[in-house]
Amino acid sequence: MEATPDGAEVLDPFEIRVLAVLAEKEALTPDNYPLSLNALVNGCNQLSSRDPVMALSEEAVAEVLQRLMQRKYVNGITQAGARVTKYEHRMRIKWSLEQDKLAVLTILMLRGLQTAGEIRTRSGRLHDFKSVADVEQALQFLIDKYPPLVSKLPLAPGTKEPRYGQLLGGEEALAREETAASLGGSVSAGGQGSRVGALEQEVQQLRQQVEELTAQFAEFKKQFE
Repeated sequence: MEATPDGAEVLDPFEIRVLAVLAEKEALTPDNYPLSLNALVNGCNQLSSRDPVMALSEEAVAEVLQRLMQRKYVNGITQAGARVTKYEHRMRIKWSLEQDKLAVLTILMLRGLQTAGEIRTRSGRLHDFKSVADVEQALQFLIDKYPPLVSKLPLAPGTKEPRYGQLLGGEEALAREETAASLGGSVSAGGQGSRVGALEQEVQQLRQQVEELTAQFAEFKKQFE
């Protein structure tokens, strides 16, 4: 386990994605929360509201969950009579976060560097911020935590509003993200490649489904021949 000089644990990009998806789905689909492994994998690989887009296998997500449970970021819950273990995040407890602060952190974890205005627009169903000032207040709370969870970045050339980034992956990861965004306009240097890979995977899955349906229909037709 890595740690920063001020003692903060450093999470890798996959750990950050898993935690963020758990927090997102807790707010968006409370009836289906805690999440099964399958639902969590689908959320991690979602093509919308993600930057970068990822294509994680079930095995990879299962390994990430084991690490997060060991470090008390996630709970695994097995209900009586249920065959499937479900998972819930503990960020609210671990960092003493109310929903507005958790919503801001979750959006930064899912979508990379953003302005306060972008966070307000995108946080929608996670928390209804009445104004950008409310978002900035939540951001300042996260910046003032010790160790800090969020950093306010210097104004980029040609911009009027500062961007913010989460620090769960460490300051070096945030610096790389900032450099990649300034060079290519993309939050992740590998973001475009990740998107293409994810789209190719989705097309492959759709083809497989069509082939299976075609085979099933052929079997069905035989009954009437």
